[in-house]
Amino acid sequence: MGRGRAKAKQAKVARDLKYYSPSTDFSALERELHGATQTREPEFVDDTDDDDDDDYGRWVTGRR
Repeated sequence: MGRGRAKAKQAKVARDLKYYSPSTDFSALERELHGATQTREPEFVDDTDDDDDDDYGRWVTGRR
């Protein structure tokens, strides 16, 4: 019971999404496509060297 109400809500949400047209910021899109370096955030670099802590890794590579 109650399936009709849930189905009607899903249909309403689907209809809203289908006909929703957000305003497009073309200047932001252009900056992104041209690779503007001013807006990029620095990438995360994992500089931890886990190989030195692994005893099994030394056995595999032959280091002692």
